[in-house]
Amino acid sequence: MKISIAFIVLIFSVKCFAQDSVRIVLQNQYNAKIKAATVTVNNDTSSFVTNDKGEVALKVGATDSIKVSATGYATTVLAVKNIPASKTVVVKKEFSWKDLLTPMFYIINGGLWFLLIVVFAETGLFIGFFFPGDSLLFVAGIYSAEIIGNIFPFVHNEYIHLFILWMLISIAGILGNMIGYWFGKKVGPTMYHWKDNILFKQKYLQQAHDFYEKHGGGAIIIARFLPIIRTFAPIVAGIVAMDKKKFTYYNVLGCIAWVFSMLVAGHFLQKWILNQFNFDLREHLEVIVIGIVLVTTAPIILKLVTSKKKQ
Repeated sequence: MKISIAFIVLIFSVKCFAQDSVRIVLQNQYNAKIKAATVTVNNDTSSFVTNDKGEVALKVGATDSIKVSATGYATTVLAVKNIPASKTVVVKKEFSWKDLLTPMFYIINGGLWFLLIVVFAETGLFIGFFFPGDSLLFVAGIYSAEIIGNIFPFVHNEYIHLFILWMLISIAGILGNMIGYWFGKKVGPTMYHWKDNILFKQKYLQQAHDFYEKHGGGAIIIARFLPIIRTFAPIVAGIVAMDKKKFTYYNVLGCIAWVFSMLVAGHFLQKWILNQFNFDLREHLEVIVIGIVLVTTAPIILKLVTSKKKQ
């Protein structure tokens, strides 16, 4: 009997103290890999450092714990038995102002409702011009299931997820433009009595009025796809007193087209690239943001560079 008990204790001890090799991946709450993070096992003096892919190989036992430290991140202690099966450990990144330019910041911290507020602000309020609208919608298309699933857990169809997201964001964008138009229309009449100065001239206001009368519909639609310009376009339309019915029609048409194209592109491009090339866009969101910014601002930059002064 004593031999049996001793044997069981021996087996248990071997199982507890045996070490296995495990490779984990460290990432923050925005799905970005954490490079050069320091990982220690059981507060040992020796430590390990993650590579450029956020990976680190460790030798750990079943009862061990790991400690993760990195500049700008909260120190995280995790028992080995609690490491997810995916071997991906999420470490919380401390807030910085640069996070406001990261689409995942809004999706993770605010979810659907904050996403709607951002779109509303960017499409009609002066303070919203710096929000990353295009890249935010593109990323929202990738995470449509998570965003809608948190609000409607009983919905499991990806097309319904996209449809609900499309409708809600479109409503927010349409209302944002209407507020911008209303504000411009309230301010507009007084501007016609302003005296010319370095920044303002009456002829510019008249030219803007004539432009919207001739190309107003197309301007409102195209502005939806151009950062910064989509914030001020409805305000200017109100200032020059563009016909309200005409503005409303093109406002709805432009917003629906903009939101649909961004969401669908994000959702299905992610699936296609992952299936064809085994390349997960969710792990390279910073590349997406830079790419979309370049694509959407290129026409503006090109116009500024190539345009000639007109008398």
